[in-house]
Amino acid sequence: MYVYNDYDQRLVDERVAQFRDQTRRFLAGEIPDEEFRALRLMNGLYIQRYAPMLRVAIPYGLLSSNQLRKLAHISRAYDRNYGHFTTRQNIQFNWPTLESVPDILAELAEVQMHAIQTSGNCIRNTTTDQYAGVIAGEVEDPRPWCELIRQWSTLHPEFAYLPRKFKIAVTASERDRAATQVHDIGLHMLKNEQGEVGFQVMVGGGLGRTPFIGQVICPWLEKKHLLSYLESILRVYNLHGRRDNKYKARIKILVNAVGIDAFREMVDAEWVHTKDGPLTLDENEVVRLQSHFTAPDYQSVSAKSDELAQQLAGNDDFRVWYERNTREHKVDGYRIVVLSLKPLLRAPGDVTDAQMDAIADMADSFSFGELRVTHDQNLVLADVTEKDLFAVWQKAVELDVARPNVGTVTDMICCPGFDFCSLANAQTIPVAEAINQRLEQLDYVHDLGDISLNMSGCMNACGHHHVGNIGILGVDKKGEQWYQITIGGSGYEDASLGKVIGKAVHQDDVPETMVKLLETYVAERESDEESFLDTVRRVGVQPFKERVYATHS
Repeated sequence: MYVYNDYDQRLVDERVAQFRDQTRRFLAGEIPDEEFRALRLMNGLYIQRYAPMLRVAIPYGLLSSNQLRKLAHISRAYDRNYGHFTTRQNIQFNWPTLESVPDILAELAEVQMHAIQTSGNCIRNTTTDQYAGVIAGEVEDPRPWCELIRQWSTLHPEFAYLPRKFKIAVTASERDRAATQVHDIGLHMLKNEQGEVGFQVMVGGGLGRTPFIGQVICPWLEKKHLLSYLESILRVYNLHGRRDNKYKARIKILVNAVGIDAFREMVDAEWVHTKDGPLTLDENEVVRLQSHFTAPDYQSVSAKSDELAQQLAGNDDFRVWYERNTREHKVDGYRIVVLSLKPLLRAPGDVTDAQMDAIADMADSFSFGELRVTHDQNLVLADVTEKDLFAVWQKAVELDVARPNVGTVTDMICCPGFDFCSLANAQTIPVAEAINQRLEQLDYVHDLGDISLNMSGCMNACGHHHVGNIGILGVDKKGEQWYQITIGGSGYEDASLGKVIGKAVHQDDVPETMVKLLETYVAERESDEESFLDTVRRVGVQPFKERVYATHS
């Protein structure tokens, strides 16, 4: 993984000192609240419903074991003994005091971490495929390019105060696990007809109250032009994006208003001034960044061991976990292991300090001291030998991170909702718990295959409900919590926005509504192999709507 040089470390240390002084002056009454608001947001600090919330950057989701231990320590020393992993592969602390935040940032800097640009109207944390570098079929490891974007965008003076926040995602596989099509800019690494690797660039995607799927602005971009082209897009947005209405300030609104062809012309006109200029990438710099992401010292293991085969045959619980929570690795004799942060009766994405410490130990023992945060709020040990899988599973069971539900309907994405967020209209965590409890009573959930269930507590869509196969949006109706249901969404390469099935259902009715949706799927699918999403796309919303609202007609 990328290791800070002296310049990187000095930049972060100076930022900590700067914010420490800004916080001191604010608490002393020397900086007004509105002025301090912009300063704290640029350092990842929100004021939530009951306390400040600090969002810590985890660039492209990659963590060392020592960094995870530091996060565990921070949760103990400054918070309430847990952290919350987000869909942007970051971590949030929900209960720090304002006075303690400079100390937290100083401790983060000790392990090459920070909270810079995790909030505010700037370029946020760049995300990528959680299996980057270890999954078969990639055209290239996208992480060095994410690091390049991180270095270019961090404290970029021209883009510190954009019309609204800006998000970039990168993928290099046919399976788009980074949801690139619902980002302000999505980058898909691919080969042209000559076999050269470049970028397909998409622009104008995003969720929130006005969701859009991104559109291709450049079918194939040479690697050396990546930064100059990104800068041209950002410059056009910065000049022409709306600033009079924050609900219409995202780049998706601008692209939709002028049309993709006109927007492309604007970008090309801007690019004329920078293409082949100082931002043109030097091959030596690319090689330097790639040198930080070399393969670990893999053991030479050519085939699945007899011992693993015996373990799978002799232990059904282990076999189910292996089938559901591990993935094929590009190196023979290794597997990718997903640790589920979606146990029963705990908020999705939450992890305790004790779990963080223990998972860090697992990373050291079994995965070269590294781990990843996933787009759907789980953790990954990317390089586990097959001979160690049984031991990893046993430890995961002990830590309550072995629920064999990765990819199933109970592996739900969920924002913190009304229990924490000052913007939320409705709770999400209690609803997620109720859904979990109800679905646990069904004996066929594991047989339904991959179904994404995403829930948001408001239209800001931090839970990405628009692109869930099943989406749940909390709404407030005269002080009561109701939930709008959508089906047919996808955040993958076949990206689509879900369609509302009908009127919102009461909070108490949400779990049974989920059961009815699954029952409809089972009744309507053509075979066991037809996915929930394919069934919805084939039969439409109507059969699901009829089933859900039959007792209310």
